[in-house]
Formats: sequence, structure tokens, C-alpha cells
Amino acid sequence: MSQLVWLLDRGAALVTYPALYLAVLTGILYNTESFGMLHEAAQRIHIELSVFAMIVTLLHAGLGVLDAWFVITGQVPAPAYSMPYFLGGVAVGAGALLMLVVAVLGFIDARRFQRPWGPRVVHSFAYAGFAFGTIHAAAIGTDLTGLIRPLLGPSVAFLVYVLLLRLLVLRGLPSNAAAS
Repeated sequence: MSQLVWLLDRGAALVTYPALYLAVLTGILYNTESFGMLHEAAQRIHIELSVFAMIVTLLHAGLGVLDAWFVITGQVPAPAYSMPYFLGGVAVGAGALLMLVVAVLGFIDARRFQRPWGPRVVHSFAYAGFAFGTIHAAAIGTDLTGLIRPLLGPSVAFLVYVLLLRLLVLRGLPSNAAAS
């Protein structure tokens, strides 16, 4: 049973992180018409992709709690790294989940909080959840170190690049087309 949980947890994680990544990327492109075809595609898939990402995130979280329980109770061997490091990684994953759940709740019904939240606040929680999820993946996603290390840095750098590009476009900085 514990091996099945371990495999399902890792499988869910392998789907969760790319789904969250694509949800963030399409979210960046969603409201920026300057991105043209990418903007239109993002508007068609962002919400559905975000819902899917949250579903697999919840699946991964549930399986991860069960998997962590097996490790803590000694039913399966401890990971190759120390138990405090493992528990820290689990805590960061829980922080990611908390931030994403708050973002979803803010999106579904912003009035549930004392003051209605705008899209910036909701998406700030989503970005924070993604950042925590990235740290979680880098910290205890050591099962796939050969895959994670070469992809994680460049993929996050690309997101930052697109986010900065969006910021420049929204600030109205002149483009090459305006100079002609």
C-alpha cells in the first residue's frame, strides 16, 4: 500500500507542477493584448487550466500527507536526507497549498473576506503559492534531481522574463513599432 501511495504521490507531483506552471504562464498572458495570439490562447484556457492545476494539487497534497505519515511512523524507510529537512519540505508544500487555496477562495467569492479582494490580491496569493511550490519541488523533489535541476531554474527565469515583459508593456514603454 505504501509503495502505491508513494508512486501515486510522485505521479501527481509530476502533473501538478507543470499544471501550476502553465496556469501561472497563461495568467500572465491573460490580460495583456500585446501578446497577440498567446493572449487569445491564454484567455481560452487559463481558468480551466487553473482548475485542473488546483485539482491535481489537492490530489498531490492528500497523497503527500499520507506518504509523509508513512515516513514519520516508520512504515517506509526515511528519505536519503534528514528528517528535519523532510519535514521542512512538507511544511513548505503545506504553505504552497494554503496560499493556493486562499487564492481560489478569493477568486470564487472575494466577499468572504473582510474587504473584497481585487484580482491583484488574489493573484498575489497565487504567485506566492507557486513560489512556495517551486521551493517545495526543489527541496524535496530529489527523486528526480536529474530532471528538476536543469529545468527548474530556466523555467522560472522564463516566467520572470514574461512577467517583466508584461510589466513593461503595461507601463507603456515604447516598442519598436512605435519608433517607426
